[in-house]
Amino acid sequence: MRKIDFNQDWTCRCLTREEPSEAVTLPHDAMRTELRVNSSLGEGNIGWFEGGDYEYRKTFSLDSGLTGKKLLLEFESVYHNAEVWVNGKKAMYRPYGYTNFYVELNDYLVEGENEIRVIARNSDQPNSRWYSGTGIFRPVWLWTAGEKYIPVNGVKIETLSIHPAKIRIRVETSEPGDVTVEIRDGRTIAAKASGSGELIMEIPDARLWNVDTPNLYTARVFFGDDLAEETFGIRTLTWTPDKGIAINGERVVIRGACIHHDNGLLGACMYPEAEERRIRILKESGYNSVRSAHNPCSRYQLEACDRLGMLMMDEYVDCWYMHKTKNDYASFVGEWWKQDLKDMVEKDYNHPCVIIYSTGNEVAETAQQKGIALQKEFTEYLHQLDPTRPVTCGINIFFNFLSSMGMGVYSDEKAQQQAEAAKKAAQEAQAKKPKKKHVGSEFYNVLAAKLGCDFMKFGASLPPCDWKTKDAFAAMDIAGYNYGNWRYKKDVKKYPDRLILGSETLIGDAYDFWEAEKTRPQIVGDYVWAGWDYIGECGDGGPEYEDYKTDAFEDRIRGGTCRVDVTGKKTPEADYTRVAFELEKGPYLAVFPVYEKEKPAITGWQLTRALRSWTYPGCDGQETDVEVYARAASVELFVNGKSAGKKRPKKARANFRVTYHDGEIMASAYDASGREIGRDVLKTAGKETELRLEAEKPACRPGEMVYFRIRYTDQSGETKPMEKHRVSVDAENGAVMGTANGSTYFRGNYAQNTVPTYFGEAQTVVQAVSEGTLRVTVSDGTQTAEAEVICKG
Repeated sequence: MRKIDFNQDWTCRCLTREEPSEAVTLPHDAMRTELRVNSSLGEGNIGWFEGGDYEYRKTFSLDSGLTGKKLLLEFESVYHNAEVWVNGKKAMYRPYGYTNFYVELNDYLVEGENEIRVIARNSDQPNSRWYSGTGIFRPVWLWTAGEKYIPVNGVKIETLSIHPAKIRIRVETSEPGDVTVEIRDGRTIAAKASGSGELIMEIPDARLWNVDTPNLYTARVFFGDDLAEETFGIRTLTWTPDKGIAINGERVVIRGACIHHDNGLLGACMYPEAEERRIRILKESGYNSVRSAHNPCSRYQLEACDRLGMLMMDEYVDCWYMHKTKNDYASFVGEWWKQDLKDMVEKDYNHPCVIIYSTGNEVAETAQQKGIALQKEFTEYLHQLDPTRPVTCGINIFFNFLSSMGMGVYSDEKAQQQAEAAKKAAQEAQAKKPKKKHVGSEFYNVLAAKLGCDFMKFGASLPPCDWKTKDAFAAMDIAGYNYGNWRYKKDVKKYPDRLILGSETLIGDAYDFWEAEKTRPQIVGDYVWAGWDYIGECGDGGPEYEDYKTDAFEDRIRGGTCRVDVTGKKTPEADYTRVAFELEKGPYLAVFPVYEKEKPAITGWQLTRALRSWTYPGCDGQETDVEVYARAASVELFVNGKSAGKKRPKKARANFRVTYHDGEIMASAYDASGREIGRDVLKTAGKETELRLEAEKPACRPGEMVYFRIRYTDQSGETKPMEKHRVSVDAENGAVMGTANGSTYFRGNYAQNTVPTYFGEAQTVVQAVSEGTLRVTVSDGTQTAEAEVICKG
C-alpha cells in the first residue's frame, strides 16, 4: 500500500473550556500549551497541567487519484479514549493512548469533500502517573491501494542464520499470486527472488547488525503495481543461562536506560529529529539499550534505534486490572490486551533493535494467582505473534510481598483515595496551598526520598519476597527485577536456569551491577531509572537548589531523576555511568555550586547534583564538595597546582572537601604502580560575560526541529553558572516551539518563548518553515545573540 502524509491542515479545539479553535499540524500535543494550576486533579503526576478533552478536524477531497482505491487511515497513537468519526459516523474507538490503530475508510467516504473528526479525552483526571500529553501526538498516515496490494504490516522478515546469512520473508497479499523481492544494500541489489507466501533468501557477504555496527538493508517487495518497503537488519538473537543475551552469537550485556515518552519542551509530540537526538545523546552517555517506560514506543524511536545501534525493550503497559490512578488503563486491559499486543508486535517485528517485550511495570497483580495466570497468557500470546524475542515484566519484588500482605502500593482502593485527596486539594487550592496525604507510589517515592532507596532493595532480599515472585518469574522468559539487585548473587545459584534483568535500578548501583555480570551471564542487563528527565511524577518536587525553588506547587514540573536533563544536557551522572561501565577510566570532576549554602536532599534515584564548573566569582575562600569519578587505584585533587588530597575511589567515586579559589581545579588518576593514567581540569571563566546562542546543527530541512543552546559565557566559551537572567527568543523563517531549562521547577509551560537560565544555560527549539536562512535571536534586554541555520529542501 502507498503511504501518504496526512498530518497537514487540521484544526483543534478544546471541548472542556471556552477556547478558540486553532489550525495545527500533526503531531500535536494539546496539553503542552495548557495552564499549570494547583487545582489540577492529575497533580504532580502530570506536572500540574489542567487536562481536557479536544476535538480535531480535517477535511479532504476524494480526488480522481483516490477514487476506487482501498483507503486506510493509520493513527500512530491518540491519547486517550479516542473516537474517530468520518462524515458524522463513528468509525473507530480506541482507549489506549500509546498504540497505533487503523481505520477502514471506504464504507464512510463520499465523492467530493470528506471530514475526519477525532475526539481525544483527557479530562478524566487522574489517569496517569506521568505526563501523558493529550491528542494526536504521533503522526497520521493515509494508506492507499488498488485491487492487488500488500497490506500494511504485510511483510515480516526474520534472520535464520548468519553463516551463511539467510533470511525468511513472509508476505501477505490481498489475493493469491507471486511477489518479487529485492534486498538492497544502499543502492546495490544484494539479492533478488520471486515466489509466494514465504521466501528464503541468502545474502552474500552480508553486513550484520549489532550495537557497534548497525548495518541496515531495505527489502522492496513488488506485487502487481504495489510496492512495500521494509528496513531491516541481519542479526540473530538468543537468550540462555550460559551466555545471557547474545546477538550474532556474541554475548551483549544490556547497559540500559528507562525513558518516558515525552520530548521535553515539545511535550508528547514525536518528531524523527527529536527521537534521533535523544537516542544519540543516550548512547554517548554510555547506554546501549532503552526501555520504553511504560508504554509502546513510537515508530520514529525504533527507526533511530535501528540506525544508531541502540537496543529496545518495548513495554506494553503500567497496569493490568488493579488501578494505580483512578481512571487509568486498568479498566480496559482485560478487553483490549490482545489487540494492543498484536499492534505493538506488528510495529516492532522488522526492527533489529527490539530485543525484549515487556508486559508491564510494577504490576502487583503478579503477587496473585490471577495475575500470574495473566502473565502466562501474555507470554504465550507474544510467543505466538513473535517467537524470536523473549518476554519479561518489571516486578518490584518488595512491593509484591507488601501486596500479598494487604499493604500493597497499588490497589483500586488506594487509587480512589488518591483521586479523592486530589479533588479535595483542588477545592482548597484557591484559598490556601493544597495539602494531601500521599497515597500509592507517591507515598513510597516520598518515603524513599526520606529514607533512601536501600529499604526497597533490603526488603526485596527477604525470603518471603522470593516466595511471592518465583511463580510470576517462571511465567516469563527473563525475570524483570525492579530494585532487586541485592538478590542477584543468591538467585543465580538458587535458580540456575533463570535469566535476570535489572528492569529498573538506581544510578548508584551501576558499579555493582557491572562487576556482578562479569562472572554471572544469567544477569543479562540493567535499566537505570531514568536515563532522560521527563515531565511529571514530581510529587513534592524534585531535588533542587534553593536559588531555583518557588513556593508554588504548580511550579514543580519534573522529578529530576536523570542522567541527561530535560534539555538534553548530559549531567555528571552520565560521566559516572561511562566510568562505572568501564567505557572510560576517567577521571571526571563534578563540583557542588560554591555559593549554595545547602545541597538539595537527593533521592536514591540520583547520585549527585554537582556540576562541571569551577566558576563562582565572589566565593573565594568558601568550602565546597567535589566528586571525582574514576576507575583507578587512587585519585588526587589539585587547586591551582596545590594538592587538596589523595583518595582511593570507592565504586569508582571519590569525595573531597576543598576551599574554592579562582583559577583551576584538576583531578589526576593513578594506577596501582602510581603512574598517572588520566586527568580532568575545570577552569574559572574570564571576567567578560557574553550571551551565546548555539545551534546544534548547521543545516536543516523545512519542517525540521532545530535545537539551540542558550549560554552565558566568557569570551572563550566557558559557561558562567552564576549568570541568572530571563531571556526571550524570536525567529525569522521559523516558529519558536518553546523554551526550557534544567531546573525541576518552572513557571508557566514549555510552549512559551521566554525562559530563565538555569546555572547560566537554557534551551529553545525552533521549527524551520521554508528554504532559506533560519535566523534565531535571543535577548535578555541588555545583550542579544543570534544564530543562523541553512534550510534546504
